[in-house]
Amino acid sequence: MLSLEVEVAGLRLLNPTVLASGILGTSAALARRVEEAGAGGITTKTITPEPRKGYENPTFVELEHGYLNAIGLANPGIEDFCSELRLMREKLKVPFILSVGGSSLEDFLRVAVKGVECGAPALELNVSCPHVKGMGAEIGENPQLVADIVRAIKGVIKAPVLVKLSPHHNYLEVARLAVKAGADGLTAINTVRGMIIDIYARKPVLSNRFGGYSGPGIRPIAVKVVYDVYRYVGEVPIIGVGGVDSWRAAVEMLLAGASAVGIGSIIASKDLAIFREVVKGIEEYMVAEGFEKVTDLVGLAHGS
Repeated sequence: MLSLEVEVAGLRLLNPTVLASGILGTSAALARRVEEAGAGGITTKTITPEPRKGYENPTFVELEHGYLNAIGLANPGIEDFCSELRLMREKLKVPFILSVGGSSLEDFLRVAVKGVECGAPALELNVSCPHVKGMGAEIGENPQLVADIVRAIKGVIKAPVLVKLSPHHNYLEVARLAVKAGADGLTAINTVRGMIIDIYARKPVLSNRFGGYSGPGIRPIAVKVVYDVYRYVGEVPIIGVGGVDSWRAAVEMLLAGASAVGIGSIIASKDLAIFREVVKGIEEYMVAEGFEKVTDLVGLAHGS
């Protein structure tokens, strides 16, 4: 019997698709829409200790092979977001993951503890956002700090903790130390630093000058990171994110070593129908290729 069920860091998903952080994960109502569209799991927008306004417009640009954004981690802060977490816990049937951000160990710990108190069943540590000073990738540049953050959080809560990696830092060392410190899984990758310039205005288009590039253009980078992490860090659960715009891309991530796949910016052009499209395509691929369990695909590109 065909099975698309997967387990990621203790979370049981009916299928291996997960809403990536930053897209629609801002409220329980939107999360419910994603669930109804067929997602196996949901990741919230990154939440910080205090509210963040983010950057001024323009913050998002659609390009030929992807998207460039610098939202600036705009969010209401963990205290206000608690009400949404409680609603998600009450209304959602699929697992959801709180994306946690901050500029220090204390920030991450505060958001993590409060988030779990408010109902988050799992956490994803954003140590990889490429365009916010003092946060994200600047945290991930220090693998020992990431390990210390993981250890501090796991010392006070039992919820699963995943660490989101960036290709801009030593991701294998970050992954190794994070797992050694107690991380239950990894997410790879966040967006890639990029910039576009208006040749007539003769200045960068984004208000922040540079931002995070996402979409199909970064998929080869994401696949390489997932492949590397699976090979060198061990068979720790990985959510593969970056340019997943079709069932073929999802299968590619699974073969590279991902246990599940994150779907994000492609929603801007394909809408939420992408989830059922991907799930159906994986099913048809499995039937055609003789696989009964989607878990049997994980890591097959590594050979024996």
